Amino acid sequence: MLQLPDVVRDRGSKYAVSGGKVASREEAEAFLAELKRDKKFAKATHNTWAVILSDGTPLKGDDGESGAGNVILRMLEREGVSDRIVVVTRWYGGKHLGGDRFRHVQTCVRAWLEKSTG
Repeated sequence: MLQLPDVVRDRGSKYAVSGGKVASREEAEAFLAELKRDKKFAKATHNTWAVILSDGTPLKGDDGESGAGNVILRMLEREGVSDRIVVVTRWYGGKHLGGDRFRHVQTCVRAWLEKSTG
């Protein structure tokens, strides 16, 4: 598991990104369960995620951050990344971020892709 703990801070919200190898829905669920064993991640406002399985099956979860799973999924598709789950975690800071939240998700995914493949 590769974790980048403090990628973006904006108006009190904090973002982190985690990811690793998974090959099935069950492994994706196990990855999320393992991540949430850490109280810090369990208490996060959102743990949005996506993975494209090697057979082409897309899986995603918004965890209340509507549309964020799709943002991650599109970035993985564009990069041709399969069997790697990417989870963007947000701790809400009390102020709405509007569309900026999607830019922050993209920043997190980009940082993870650079570290995991570079």
